[in-house]
Amino acid sequence: MTVPQAVLGRLKEAVGIKGFSDDPSEIAPHLEEWRGKYKGHTPLLLKPATVVEVSAILRICHESGTPVVTQGGNTGLVGGQIPIHGEVLLSTKRLNKIGAVDERGMTLTAEAGVTLAQVQRAADDKNFLFPLNLASEGTCTIGGNIATNAGGTHVLRYGMTRALVLGIQAVLANGTVLDMLRSLAKDNSGYDLKQMFIGSEGTLGVITAATLRLFPKPDVAVTAFAAVPSPAAALTLLGLMQARTGGMLSAFELIPRIALDFVTRHIEGTRDPLTAPSPWYVLMEATGGQEANLAASFEAGLAATITDGVASDAVVAGSQAQAAALWKLRESISESQKREGASIKHDIAVPVSTIPDFLARATPVVQALVPGARAVSFGHLGDGNLHFNFNAPGAGDDPAFLTLWDEVQQAVHDIVKEFGGSISAEHGIGAMKVATLPRYKSHEELDAMRALKNAFDSKNILNPGKTVPPVLRL
Repeated sequence: MTVPQAVLGRLKEAVGIKGFSDDPSEIAPHLEEWRGKYKGHTPLLLKPATVVEVSAILRICHESGTPVVTQGGNTGLVGGQIPIHGEVLLSTKRLNKIGAVDERGMTLTAEAGVTLAQVQRAADDKNFLFPLNLASEGTCTIGGNIATNAGGTHVLRYGMTRALVLGIQAVLANGTVLDMLRSLAKDNSGYDLKQMFIGSEGTLGVITAATLRLFPKPDVAVTAFAAVPSPAAALTLLGLMQARTGGMLSAFELIPRIALDFVTRHIEGTRDPLTAPSPWYVLMEATGGQEANLAASFEAGLAATITDGVASDAVVAGSQAQAAALWKLRESISESQKREGASIKHDIAVPVSTIPDFLARATPVVQALVPGARAVSFGHLGDGNLHFNFNAPGAGDDPAFLTLWDEVQQAVHDIVKEFGGSISAEHGIGAMKVATLPRYKSHEELDAMRALKNAFDSKNILNPGKTVPPVLRL
């Protein structure tokens, strides 16, 4: 698409000399996502510093029918943040102010371009916890986290981003500012409009700020790495440890042996923490107050599971450094997969109790389509979200392997549907899955999504072609 020069001129004037760039070298890092699957182009990068400037941008885009894509830290994995068709690109990185922490109300207000790590530090400085935890936390932004309803490793205890947001400030497609930065835990005064923007991937409005829930900072964190013979045993371990800790588990991550091999092979400073190999592992963490005797309950429960044969071995971190080393094994899986070669990835969710059956059903289906494909299924067992990934069979197989992406993905997603699951647990729909969404959602759900999109963005200028499928049905 081509944006008229007159419109580009108006947009530049709206944000001032510091608020835009048409320099290809500055724009280039914004045009490709981390995995390199989506590459875009844009005539103009807009960098507003205030909600007033965002409003002015959208008002001009609405009047002129100019499509605009919003981008935070560019860490999305489904292409939702990339201007694939030459749309104007709006970066939120200059919306980077953090408000004061309300210590009594346990809330924090931050603009959309503040990174997740900055929010975590601001909370920590006041002895609070903001529990959203992602591998990309140093780069991803709060606005992006909200727009994609990010998940991460602590959903088991604290919920998705949706559960952590009390208020939102957002700008509609026509430039109208909705200032809903309330810090209320309870507000039943009509539709909860903020929820419309959480997980909307920039298709209903531009999030400019949010009021976030904080939690008391735990006094005690107990982290363990346990070997288990199977996903079914891991599921049993989850139930036993939840009971032993009184529901204080904050993370419970399933890791296959192949992932541990990838990490120790490619990531410097990592090693296998156990003496003997196991087909599967669990990384778990429990947090709580110092008076709860959590460590003793945790370790006693873990010892009992080894005695009962649920786990074969385990190591409990004896320091923060040891805990960080164990977490590095989990957080480095995606990077190690990238270094190992091409991979086809799925971000799926099924009911927690069905995960062993899903793995037993879906893994051989993919390996029948791609003989030799290496299954690297890992992730958030505690909340039913698996990163059901496959690496190419070997060196030199990458190009042919990647041509099978759509075929493999449909086979996996069809099985996910059989299990009553979701084809996107935490990454979103974006550009990657929008065309196939009608295969997995009902006509009624899709029609409701389209009606909502039309109500908020009647000219379809906000991230067009993403998240909400066109009327054509499969």
